[in-house]
Amino acid sequence: MAHVSFSPSTPLGDALVILGAAGIVIPVFARFRITPVIGFILVGLLVGPYGLGRHVADAPWLAYITITDAQALAPFAEFGIILLLFSVGLELSFDRLWAMRKQVLGLGAAELLLAALALGVGLKLMGQSAAGAIGLGFALSMSSTALVLPIAGSTTPVGRAALAMLLFEDLALVPIIFLLGAMAPRAGGAGWMELAQTLGYGALVVAVLMVFGRYMLPHLFAQAARTKSPELFLSASLLVVIVAALATAGVGLSPIVGALIAGLLIAETEYHTEVEGIIAPFKGLALGVFLITVGMSIDLAAVAQNWVAIIAATAGVVVVKAAVTAGILRLTGARRGVATEAGILMSSPSETTLIVLATASGASLIAPPTAQFWQTVTALGLTVTPLLAWGGRRLARRVDAASHHAQNLDEETASHAVIIGFGRVGRLVADMLKAHDKPYVGVDSDPDLIAGAVRQGYRATFGEASSSHMLERLGLDRANCVILTMDEPRTAQRLVKKLRAQYPDLPILARARDTVHAAAMYRAGATHAIPETLEATLQLSEAVLVELGVPMGFVIASIHEKRDEYREIIMHDGGLSEKPKLKSSSLRERVG
Repeated sequence: MAHVSFSPSTPLGDALVILGAAGIVIPVFARFRITPVIGFILVGLLVGPYGLGRHVADAPWLAYITITDAQALAPFAEFGIILLLFSVGLELSFDRLWAMRKQVLGLGAAELLLAALALGVGLKLMGQSAAGAIGLGFALSMSSTALVLPIAGSTTPVGRAALAMLLFEDLALVPIIFLLGAMAPRAGGAGWMELAQTLGYGALVVAVLMVFGRYMLPHLFAQAARTKSPELFLSASLLVVIVAALATAGVGLSPIVGALIAGLLIAETEYHTEVEGIIAPFKGLALGVFLITVGMSIDLAAVAQNWVAIIAATAGVVVVKAAVTAGILRLTGARRGVATEAGILMSSPSETTLIVLATASGASLIAPPTAQFWQTVTALGLTVTPLLAWGGRRLARRVDAASHHAQNLDEETASHAVIIGFGRVGRLVADMLKAHDKPYVGVDSDPDLIAGAVRQGYRATFGEASSSHMLERLGLDRANCVILTMDEPRTAQRLVKKLRAQYPDLPILARARDTVHAAAMYRAGATHAIPETLEATLQLSEAVLVELGVPMGFVIASIHEKRDEYREIIMHDGGLSEKPKLKSSSLRERVG
């Protein structure tokens, strides 16, 4: 039997560090509702060659918990980005991509070119050569697909705008690289010829992939599905994405273009949901490796020596890109909050910035020390992207709140109902109130929900209901009741306590998840708490029993008996003096 030895310097040792980091980072950061993106970057900072790795010579045991060769992880990090674009393709379709063509070619092109122009002009004014300013402008105008899409998604207004811009950047990467190569002092005209040749071969490969995907992929996945083997299905999925990525990379295009096309092709089949689910864990882990490599590239000692210039450069890039992106989005009709959040989210540099910087340096457009400086800025920008996303989201809410302030609430309205939480349940309550001519006002902290509700004719406003200023603006001192439909148990309990303390006589009707949550809401001061899962379960049980032939009288009696049991539980756990009413049972008894 062959002897297998474990050494900290082997890929097995690096895998142990990565898997250990994932096992610690994801649960801990999820517990505190913090994106694991920050956790992975911090892990890379800690275990990398500029962190604990620099002390391995003094303490050899650190080799077991550090990664000293960041280059060894580069292929796995690139695979994470490939899988990310593959999953983006799975969520899209050719029809949706065609519908987005104006956004991709219009919004995406405008964002990239104007951001590159603004950054390039600024760098030229600061003393950079014209060619170097062009190279740095294009490099820094790139935004991170690997970070932005997982944060924003691809279905929200911010996510859709970001997706269009990121897709154009990914498609423009190859022409930018060849442009910089053609600008090299000794390039001559070879760069342009090579670009034309690459684009020609690339178009041919894409056409072959499209034909293959249309006619062969359904048969491939059908055979894998018939075996009922998850391993074979996973193998087929990985085979498709790797072949497509290698095919586009082989002719000089970016491998992420092939990954995106593979995802689009599978999205057209009936197997896309299964593929998306089976790929998700690998995508998450591979992206984690990419984020760890970002952290490993930050030399805190170098940052400390030149921290003023690095922070000033990072802030300058963020401000310029945020202003350009937000301005373009506003000009194309985006809402102020969407433009603000998307602009800030897209403002940091990208993993592809490092590729363009290397190209510009290799073409002698910028000096190696300059490239090293901007690589540090890029790594720092990637690290703060989750914080920028958080700040952008909060600022967007303030901007939307200010814009919705024009639709001020009628302060003379009296005896109205206030609906806190204006999602599916809140709108249904509003519909019932409107049907009986009862005045109401809805409030929610999600600007997209409110914007959609206002367009549909609902009386609703944006705001954080937990703030005292918002409660006063809602006129709760004149309201006849407040209805909480929020799907966040702890937040709802805290709000009920606050409302009960400020408005002792105000009826508070609250949506509860189950009987345990209902009891907690009663203890917090709710007048009525309705456990939605209980009534749904009882109605389902009633339908099942009737379908199975149990006489209706026995069914109704058993349902009443079970409901009464839960009323007893809620009364006891909620500290009530009498049983609460559930589903207006007393009214049903009077009618029946």
